[in-house]
Amino acid sequence: MLYNQRVEFVLQQLQLQSTVKVSDLSRQLQVSVDTVRRDLKAMEQQGLIRCVRGGACMPESRVSMSDFTGREIIHSDLKREAARKALAYIHEGDVVALNSGTTNTVLAQELLSLGRKFTVVTNNFAAASVLLQAPQIRLVLVGGQLDPQERSTYGALCEQEFAKFHPDLALLSINAVNYRDGYTDFRMDEIGVIQLLAARARQVLAVMDSSKLGKCSKRQVLTPEQVDYLVMDSRVLPEVREKYEKKGIAIV
Repeated sequence: MLYNQRVEFVLQQLQLQSTVKVSDLSRQLQVSVDTVRRDLKAMEQQGLIRCVRGGACMPESRVSMSDFTGREIIHSDLKREAARKALAYIHEGDVVALNSGTTNTVLAQELLSLGRKFTVVTNNFAAASVLLQAPQIRLVLVGGQLDPQERSTYGALCEQEFAKFHPDLALLSINAVNYRDGYTDFRMDEIGVIQLLAARARQVLAVMDSSKLGKCSKRQVLTPEQVDYLVMDSRVLPEVREKYEKKGIAIV
């Protein structure tokens, strides 16, 4: 197997799990441990991975925990593609819950062109400001403690208000996913909101761009069983999609 083929294999494995081990790669690729280590070092120099003791992981993205505006710009085309896919799950008269996050702000922009009447319940101020332009959408903005950096509300009051609703659909913006750790996020104040919406909604969709696949953030938010579909852009390889499906994560 050529170097480029080994690189592709390593990157595929990292889309499935947050880390890979040198010993496992040596066995799977049928090459020596030294060859794997050289490959990983070369990949690290290219910025593709980050070497850790005994293996490698995806490079830590500074953008993932940067301010809202920075995250909104990164992978905006992929977020928009995923958001457009999610529109197919919204029906006339639905109550749709949106949590905070840049992907749901992009999703709100796409909702403007959707010719259906439905209700959106959200703690996402950035999304709400967009949805004010859509007279056909009934907008319910949930109060609570304000997070100016995330442009959203959170806390006990926020969760109490959300708990009054039984949404037909929850569209959740989450920071990372892999088949070993499930859905994870770094926004500690948002975790309670995500978990509550996942528990109360009739259907739960995680809407994420493919750059978040194979990543692991600071804390587990949801297990694969708590999400009906993972909605992503078209850059997910078919073989990766199939392996995730076997682990209970259906990528559409």
